[in-house]
Amino acid sequence: MIYIILLILSFILTYLIKNYYIKNAILEEINERSSHTVPTPHGGGIALSLTWFVGLIYLNINNQIDTTLFYSLMIGIVISVVSFFDDIYDLSAMLRLIVQSGVAVMGIVMLGGLGTIEFGLFNISNPIVTNIFAFLLIVWFINLYNFLDGINGYAGSEALFLGIAGFLIFGGGHFIVLIVATLGFLYWNFNKAKIFMGDVGSTLLGYNVAIFTLYYANHAPTFFWIWIILFGVFWFDATVTLIRRKLNGEKISQAHKKHGYQRLNQSGWSHFKVTNWSIIINILLFTMVYFISNIAIAFICSVVLLYGVMKFIDNKKIFN
Repeated sequence: MIYIILLILSFILTYLIKNYYIKNAILEEINERSSHTVPTPHGGGIALSLTWFVGLIYLNINNQIDTTLFYSLMIGIVISVVSFFDDIYDLSAMLRLIVQSGVAVMGIVMLGGLGTIEFGLFNISNPIVTNIFAFLLIVWFINLYNFLDGINGYAGSEALFLGIAGFLIFGGGHFIVLIVATLGFLYWNFNKAKIFMGDVGSTLLGYNVAIFTLYYANHAPTFFWIWIILFGVFWFDATVTLIRRKLNGEKISQAHKKHGYQRLNQSGWSHFKVTNWSIIINILLFTMVYFISNIAIAFICSVVLLYGVMKFIDNKKIFN
């Protein structure tokens, strides 16, 4: 019953926020990074975030979530609040990075650090190395999720996929909360979006994925690679694009539209088509994780798939 209530809460809150933003002309303007052509409200992530935290608190009160995971996820309130103000006032990049760094440190502390990183032939257990790695991973996931939130339904469908995949593989009410919180928002965002997520939602989702990755890695090092595979569509695109831009001598902080999903849209694919194909790729990644018992082979297969997808995109719209 609680999950139905949360779904309705997310749905209604998104609707109310959409109407409030439209009434007060608080709209996402068109800029050099935009993939939309009509100014649109962008605070839908507020509804998703509020529903998410209400759901987590309910699970904690009823002892349905591990306390370590609960408190580490609740740190996300900080990133959501700051991102909310960033959506309104466009805070400086330095201030955002300072906040993200603080959130990353607090999240790692709540998790008790990252134990071991397993690379197949060798492991890294030095706490200095593993926790620096964990810090960088959290900051990167926060930002890359924000980078990949650019077309209708894309960021929301990724969160929905990760929630479903996480529940099927690991179980846990927190994944159901993520699913229903996302679904309530996604109804208004999926096709011909009436409202966008905004940084308040995308940065929180990136933080959540990072915490899931580290939390489950502490249970079994191979679980780290399960999350890397599941999150492959986003991290592969963001990381490859960043490297390419760096090699081109571009200013990394400058806004751009060179991510794979953006170039597909520029090539003539609709938002709807790009998002639907990303869902298909995610299903293929889940299939690899679920049916290939050797995680190293599953990871290699996922990278081959993602590389092939990127080459396909390059043929549709060259990277320059």
